[in-house]
Parts: sequence; structure tokens; C-alpha cells
Amino acid sequence: MNETVIVLDFGGQYNQLIARRVRECNVYCEVKTYKTSIDEIKRLAPKGIIFTGGPNSVYLDESPKVSREIFELGIPILGICYGCQLMAYTLGGKVEAAENSSEYGMTQTEFDLSSPLFKGLKPASVTWMSHTDYISELPEGFVSVAHTSDCPVAAMENRQAGLYGIQYHPEVMHTENGTDMLKNFLYEVCKCSGDWSMSNYAQTAVKEIRQKVGGGKVLLALSGGVDSSVLAALLSKAVGSQLTCIFVDHGLMRKNEGDEVEAAFNGWDINFVRVNAKDRFLDKLKGVTEPEAKRKTIGEEFIRVFEDEAKKIGKVDFLAQGTIYPDVIESGSGDAAVIKSHHNVGGLPDYVDFKEIVEPLRLLFKDEVRKLGIELGLADYLVWRQPFPGPGLAIRIIGDITEEKISILQDADYIFREEIANAGMDKDINQYFAVLTSMRSVGVMGDSRTYDYTLALRGVTTTDFMTADFARIPYDVLAKISSRIVNEVKNVNRVVYDITTKPPSTIEWE
Repeated sequence: MNETVIVLDFGGQYNQLIARRVRECNVYCEVKTYKTSIDEIKRLAPKGIIFTGGPNSVYLDESPKVSREIFELGIPILGICYGCQLMAYTLGGKVEAAENSSEYGMTQTEFDLSSPLFKGLKPASVTWMSHTDYISELPEGFVSVAHTSDCPVAAMENRQAGLYGIQYHPEVMHTENGTDMLKNFLYEVCKCSGDWSMSNYAQTAVKEIRQKVGGGKVLLALSGGVDSSVLAALLSKAVGSQLTCIFVDHGLMRKNEGDEVEAAFNGWDINFVRVNAKDRFLDKLKGVTEPEAKRKTIGEEFIRVFEDEAKKIGKVDFLAQGTIYPDVIESGSGDAAVIKSHHNVGGLPDYVDFKEIVEPLRLLFKDEVRKLGIELGLADYLVWRQPFPGPGLAIRIIGDITEEKISILQDADYIFREEIANAGMDKDINQYFAVLTSMRSVGVMGDSRTYDYTLALRGVTTTDFMTADFARIPYDVLAKISSRIVNEVKNVNRVVYDITTKPPSTIEWE
């Protein structure tokens, strides 16, 4: 029901980011493969179309192409990087390999402010370039509206046809005023009204869930994470006591977290079942030290516990999943590359007898899920809960898993998180946690020799979790955290801070 802009993906690494930026401008957006048919595009009736970047050269036979007909639909189009070159090439312009005009990184760019794309912006600013080809001849009807010292066509337009192209990436934060340029395309060119909001989405989603579910029963595996917690709140508002949430506490959550999740849903009009399965999981994990083996062991046992509990409920009509839009995109769509397969996309457990899947968050990004949680009145500590791996603390304990190690890590991690919050940095650091290493070292405490564990602290800043930088936590804050941990947590005598970026490392240690 909302005005829609579609992003046609040509293999660009920023396809999700483009869609997120559009939605941040209060315009609904979906990512589609470049192979989407003209008939399907007509059916969607978008207010505008955005072509993504891509790794190919448009003049090669094997490179992805579009039909010239798409430019004749009367729908405004914005081509970004490869998308810009594709527009020029398809409409009769010339694209060549650059000898001196290939550009990478932040580049000073000058703009023609008479273009609707640059309305209200500065005549010159920094943009993020990443290209080895360039437009050497413009198609008929186009003019250049931006340039750099090396690139004569940093942006082009055919204003009468509603066709625009930019060689740089406005969606990345390195491009100054990039979001404003996208906003100008949406509002000045596409004439969008901005009718996409979480308030409207929540009302529509509740109505649609009620229509689909009717009087049926809904089952949700509640992990306590952001996605499943927000979904539980949404389903509760829609169908109330028809919903059963099964929360499996595997004993590998952070300190007090199981109780916090249970308390958050206490008094809601849902059937909340907490399964304390710590002993089952620890028994399965005995002697398991390899990270991937830990993940598989925990994942399989989680299914077995969920299976046991689901059988107690009786017939279930609908299975609810906290699938979000990045899950769908990363699991591969059309010819898009599979970044990582998600268990909740394309596969369902055989033991659940259901009519249909309910996935109300399927078209939302993580930041939108959080906004929906706030709209639904979910507790802040659940809405802003940091990403937490399904295997929990098992992959933050290097080596074998024991109750003693879990207790050590829970206490140390609690102190770390508490002091970061006390320092007012809990919203600035995107993810921070403690890791209990398998390394022991010599220390001195109370004039006595110790030989105890080394604890590592990890904090990162990121916008997409695909890349990350280590958080610059002030030395005095780190000093207080370290002092508290070695004094309050038994069996830890050394604290270190991880200052590695992603890549080359990952955010988690295992």
C-alpha cells in the first residue's frame, strides 16, 4: 500500500545499504534482481528505480544488462556506479576502461547545483569512488552535472526523461551529503510523499496477521534476541493468547539474561514457556572444543528441545519466524550471491504441523526492527540488545565448556557491560563483550603467585557488521574495567583488549 522504490541489483556490495538509505528517507524500498521482468516492474508500479553498482564492465558480453524498454516506462531511474555506466551504454553512450580516470576512495567532486539531485547542497564536496571504467561519451539528451579532476562525468542527467546517473556511491557514509542526494532523487525527481513509517507499518502488520491467523494457534521460538522479541510483541498485539512462545535457556546466556527475557514478557497475553535446558546442553558439549563443532552441537540440541516442547502444545496452525530482510538477501535471491545461508530462509523443521509461516519482519532491516519494537512498547534492554550469537557464550569460551568457565565469563562480561554503560558509551559501541581465553599466565595477588586465565575484551564500531573497527575506549575506562574484573572475578589475573579490525579478524573470536 506504500509508495515503492525498487533497487535493481547488479551484484553490488552495497545493495542492502542503498535500500536502507531510501527507507531512512521514509520511502518504502525493495531489492530485486536485475532480471526482474518489465511486466513485474509494471505490476509493482514503483515511483522510482535505482540501479546498483557491480563488479563488471558493461561492454563485456557476459556482463548483466537490462532491456532498453525499462528507460521508456516513464519511471525515474537513478544509476549508481555500474548502474550509471549501464544507463549510458544502453542508451548509446560510450564506456571505456580508464587510463587516468579510474578512481578509488574519497574524491573531491564538483557539482552543477541546477540539477535536482544537488538541490540545496554545496558546489563541491567529497564522494566515495570505486571504478576502473568511465563514461567517455554521453548518450543523446544527457549532460554532465558533476565532475572530478580525473572523471569528466561524475554525474549525468536527462532531466526531461527523468534519468540520472552518478559514478560514485551516495549510500556510503564517506560520501558527504550522499543521503541528501538520494533524498533529492526521491522527493524532487520521483515526487515521493514519504509515507513509510513504523507507526503505519505496525498497524498494517497487526491487521494482516489477524486476517491470516484467524482463530489458529501460532508457535514462536523466542531466543530473547531483538528480532524474535519484537516479533513476539507484534504477535501478542495481534493474536494474544493464541500465541505460544518457547524460550529455550541453554545456560549459555549472559548473566541474568534468561530472567530478564522472562520478566520482559511476564503479564503479556501470551503463553510463555521457559525451558531451562542447561544440563542437557552442557552434557552434549562435554569435550567439544572445535568452534564449528560447538555451533552444530548446540544448534542440533536446540532443535531437539524445541521439538520436545512443541509436542506438548498439540496441533499448531502457524509457525512464526523472526526472518528479516538481510536474511533473505544474504541467503541469495535470483542470481545474487549467497553470502551466508540462514536457517530461517528456505527450510523448516519437519516435526511442526502447520498451515503456513508467519514472517511479519521479512521485509525489515535491523534498525527498522528496533524502531518497530519501540513503537510496540518493548523494553529498551530488549530493543537495544546487542547482537548475541545463537551458541551464546560457548563461542566466547576458547576450548572446552564447563560450568566454572561459564560463571567466570558471565561475571566478567557483566562488569564490562556495566562500566561501558556507566561511561555513557553503551549506544556508541555497536558490540562489546568479553572472551575467556584458554591461556593462563603468571600473576601476583596478595603477595602470592597466581596462575589464572587471561580474559580478552572486544569492542567494535560498525554500520553493517560486514566491516568493523575496534572501539576507542578511553584508557581510564579500560583501567577501571580491568581492575574490577581481576579483583571481583575469581580465576582471572590478566585482562587484554582486542584492537583488531574486521577484516582481517571477525568480530567474534570463534
